[in-house]
Amino acid sequence: MPREIDPTINEKSFILDALNQKLRIDGRDLDSFRELELNFGDDYGLADVQLGKTRVLARVSAEVVKPFTDRPFDGIFTITTELGPMASPAFEPGRQTEQEVLLSRLIEKAIRRSNALDTESLCIVAGQKCWQIRADVHFLSHDGALVDASCIAVVAALQHFRRPDVSVEGEKVTIHTMTERIPVPLSILHVPICVTFSFYLDGEVCLVDATLQEEQLRQGDMTITLNKFGELCQIAKAGGLAINGLNLLRCAKIALVKVGEIAATVQRRLEEDAAARVRRDNLLESKADNERA
Repeated sequence: MPREIDPTINEKSFILDALNQKLRIDGRDLDSFRELELNFGDDYGLADVQLGKTRVLARVSAEVVKPFTDRPFDGIFTITTELGPMASPAFEPGRQTEQEVLLSRLIEKAIRRSNALDTESLCIVAGQKCWQIRADVHFLSHDGALVDASCIAVVAALQHFRRPDVSVEGEKVTIHTMTERIPVPLSILHVPICVTFSFYLDGEVCLVDATLQEEQLRQGDMTITLNKFGELCQIAKAGGLAINGLNLLRCAKIALVKVGEIAATVQRRLEEDAAARVRRDNLLESKADNERA
């Protein structure tokens, strides 16, 4: 089975010695994220996130289906992840690694189970038709912090997505095209953001947004999911080094600050994309008017 190339003895010694002096080999502070780049596609619901060399693509789609019998008034929301050789040679197509299983569970708990998306707003006709919203997450490059990058990509894509408008007359359901009616944004109740902490030197050193090399040398990790209002969505820690209460509180305070910064960046990029779309639509309308004249 393929696996990541382990750091050499010299690389391991160099990185740990630097961490012991509260330094990182890329020059960042211990509690600093790499530069976040967020871009949206021409289609609604496509978000491309880059954290350093880590790159994640999230695409949101919608289709009309029959709701679950035990939840006739709710729509359906699913998240699928795909880790393949494109992201890293350690991942094989068609075979889920333990890392991929843990990653998909963390993302699902952070976003779907925290009720970030209002599924009741997806109901069209109770018990008969509803919207199924699907978020597909593709990992294009792996250099650490896959959980954080994929969470940002999914929440950004959900906020960017627009579904077709629907009209209901009796039992007749009409789905209008984007040209007939303005598409409808999803009802987002809150925006959860994951922040993963890595622990070294028996818990004396804690890093935010670890690179792949740093992840390979860590003794333990913990993911805290918050929204910008400071509401806790989840704390996930799958084994590793034990963390005391003081360290947990310190990490939670750092996470709250980072979540606010990331949420502000996502909101700013959404507003910039909306403004660019308005300018583009106005330009197309003016061209059409000139052609008719």
